[in-house]
Amino acid sequence: MEFPADATGYSAKENEEELLVTTGHPELIAAISSEIARIGPIPFVRFMELALYHPQFGYYMRDPVGMDHERIGWSGDFYTSSDVHPILGCAIAAQARQMDELLGCPTPFTIVEMGAGKGLLARDCLAAIHAQQGDFASRVRYVLIERSSVMRERQRQSLAHWLSKPGLLTWVEDLGGLVPQSVTGLLYSNELIDAFPVHRIQVTDGQTEELCVDVRDGVFVSCLKPLSTSALDRYLHQLDRAWPEGYRTEVNIQALDWMEQVARRMDRGFVVTIDYGHTAQDLYGPERKDGTFLCYFRQQANDDPFIRIGEQDMTAHVDFSNLSAAGEKQGLHVTGFTNQMSFLMGLGVEEMIGALKPESPEFHAAIHLLKPNGMGSTFKVLIQHKGISHPELDGLRFKPFFGSALAQKESNVLTS
Repeated sequence: MEFPADATGYSAKENEEELLVTTGHPELIAAISSEIARIGPIPFVRFMELALYHPQFGYYMRDPVGMDHERIGWSGDFYTSSDVHPILGCAIAAQARQMDELLGCPTPFTIVEMGAGKGLLARDCLAAIHAQQGDFASRVRYVLIERSSVMRERQRQSLAHWLSKPGLLTWVEDLGGLVPQSVTGLLYSNELIDAFPVHRIQVTDGQTEELCVDVRDGVFVSCLKPLSTSALDRYLHQLDRAWPEGYRTEVNIQALDWMEQVARRMDRGFVVTIDYGHTAQDLYGPERKDGTFLCYFRQQANDDPFIRIGEQDMTAHVDFSNLSAAGEKQGLHVTGFTNQMSFLMGLGVEEMIGALKPESPEFHAAIHLLKPNGMGSTFKVLIQHKGISHPELDGLRFKPFFGSALAQKESNVLTS
């Protein structure tokens, strides 16, 4: 539960003695506390960066050996579509094959997966590509972008079958490992952007201030400070929203920088972004007054970032409007915007499901990805293209959303 700030700028949470507890990885807590002691309160975006991605102790960076549960999967803190069933990997493979044809069957056709998790989606996608006849499989090169050495090793285990194929797999730590305009093919991500560190802001006395993190009496507390960057100020100014008193939300500046980098690596091809989120109109509506920030531990959600620091995931919903606008500035045009259910149906998922035995665990797992009141509608799919005119894709045949939904007046952030 979030607590409003009092007149001092500090969270009222600090006045509730039973909640004055900071728990988590000791070395990580010490590292964050040391930085605050050195420079003063830090923006929440920096706190989240350290909690998730500290090089030694961050949630995603630390070796899980010694933990009593895995981070990702059915028994983990959260699970992704690739943990549920191979059907998403099969669908991406089918969509990549069509993209290859639209691009004129280039050699190589490069698939870049950004934030590849445990490598399950890559495994399923490659299996589906190589199961089909034709020369497409021989022209595919698959690049995995992963900053965590721990996760890279996990990916190699999942992809052990493919490691012996010369030139098929490549790993790089970040987009900087790819030469600008070097990719002809597909760059895609699944549940990556929601884990980017976010700025958190709050309206107090008619002013928009930024949530920061301080240490008082040995525990982390929230406080409100002026906006920390000009980019954040521009973002909020161009949203041009009149939010009510106490309104809180998140701003993912890193997602915009990421999209610009993605666009610069693309020569010709497509970008597919799968994640949970909304258009700016919905994400920043007055009814969403508490924002979307959540933490996950053993598949239980909470909104307290000061417990289990480095031991729980942190996430916020994606603003697809501003993500698409950032790509447009770099020559990435919106091909379409849909949800996961429609994307999978357009790529023939009903045939894949039809081959499964009804009432089997595999059948129910596949259906889980399509549920209109679950993953099927919660997860959105944004597809963009560059260097090709007006492509039509099977994954966009069914359109509960339209590209025009991204072009609302309030969504044109950072286009000037």
